[in-house]
Amino acid sequence: MSSPTVRRRRLSAELRRRRVQAGMTLSDVADELEWSPAKLGHIETGIRKWPSVMEVSALLQLYGVTGGQREAILTLVRESRLRPWWTEYEDVLPSAYVGNEAGAVSVQCYAGILVPDLLQVPDYTATVARALGHGEHAAERMVAAYLKRQEILDHGGLVRYHAILEEDALQRVSGNLGLLRAQTSRIVELATESDRVTVQLLPTSAGPHPGIAGPFSIMEFDEDEAALAYVEATQGGTIVEAEDAVAACKRVWSELSRIAVSPQATLGILRRMALLT
Repeated sequence: MSSPTVRRRRLSAELRRRRVQAGMTLSDVADELEWSPAKLGHIETGIRKWPSVMEVSALLQLYGVTGGQREAILTLVRESRLRPWWTEYEDVLPSAYVGNEAGAVSVQCYAGILVPDLLQVPDYTATVARALGHGEHAAERMVAAYLKRQEILDHGGLVRYHAILEEDALQRVSGNLGLLRAQTSRIVELATESDRVTVQLLPTSAGPHPGIAGPFSIMEFDEDEAALAYVEATQGGTIVEAEDAVAACKRVWSELSRIAVSPQATLGILRRMALLT
């Protein structure tokens, strides 16, 4: 099943489409159902995350949606209301991002000075957690959550994961040779054994580049759904939906991919790093 986060977004888009097909404005619907326009607007934009089956049934009746189409939309409502696993880890996970990541078919990730989340070994994740100020209990929870996230590389709907890895992300743990060896070996293993995973190394010698603005990910979905971007920040990242903003992220990604080492050459470099540590 796709992520409830993605289901909610699809539900909002479908309800908006059905209203337009019925030739009704937000005010028209609000008047008919004696709702406030804001309530319907929140449902259609996803701000109100969990519209009830009863509320959606009322909308579908008003829009003249019946039979199998009605049942399919109500099924979408029920699936969008499920409580996903990552809500148990909101203290150590950006749930807005993970909810979309879990439903994506393609993820392109640039993580700046860190190894991308889905490539991290547990000891690396724990090291990052401590650097962020987490205690040992929270670090253990972060490791458990990241391991759960990483299951999408083997299961689920993710077809392609393409990460650009800064050389500096590995050099920052070079003081711990065991960790550096484990991390480089893990990346090689994933990129070699899984046809879903592509990794490119961005050497420090490349100098300043467009990615210096900060880490970001681009997520694409099935069913002709628009791509999203997630831009990270110190106080929590932001989901970017505007088409021009997503396009800007794609341009930066394209440039980073161009200047990074090829996937095949990357594997050679990482293998040598693993052997030399």
